[in-house]
Amino acid sequence: MAITPPPKRPPLASAHDLDLVALGAGGDRAAFGELVRRHGSAVRGLLRRMGADASGADDIGQDAFLTAFEQIAEFRGEGAFRGWVCRIAARLYVKRWRRASRADLLAEAAELDAAEMQSQAPGADARIDLDEAMKSLSEAERVCVSLCYGAGLSHAEAAAALNAPLGTVKSHVKRGLDKLRSRLSPSSDGTGGDGGQRRQVGV
Repeated sequence: MAITPPPKRPPLASAHDLDLVALGAGGDRAAFGELVRRHGSAVRGLLRRMGADASGADDIGQDAFLTAFEQIAEFRGEGAFRGWVCRIAARLYVKRWRRASRADLLAEAAELDAAEMQSQAPGADARIDLDEAMKSLSEAERVCVSLCYGAGLSHAEAAAALNAPLGTVKSHVKRGLDKLRSRLSPSSDGTGGDGGQRRQVGV
């Protein structure tokens, strides 16, 4: 009697994220490696927007995926894997950020210098890269906006992660979004009025 060979596993590159997660939960490192390949750049991009430099984004991103691999059984598939690992990365960044005491979330964030705001000549190119626009925010605003619109945390979840009052987080998010809208949606005459096309702010 001929022995039927076991069915071949489909190529990992064409497998759905949930299938890769299931394989990873069973200890398949190659399957989890495919998840890292797919979503590594998104995680690093989020960390860069939150304020990490290139090497820091690489280090924290690696730690995030290691944590995700160790906690893979906790992922229930109720959302996208990318969002789940981005939230892990964001929380790891916040822990480092708080330990380094690089900003005081309880203090009022400094507004952009008026001279800087006026330095953009009328008629300048309205298309400003989001990463550059994020650099115009105070550190507190950048972290809060990234947590809520990059990692997908609610205001309450971001406040808990930062150990900061909910109202403070909401204020930083509002100010940050207002600044981003101002920079990303200038009017045709550079005054920020209704004359120009507006762009959606997405982090």
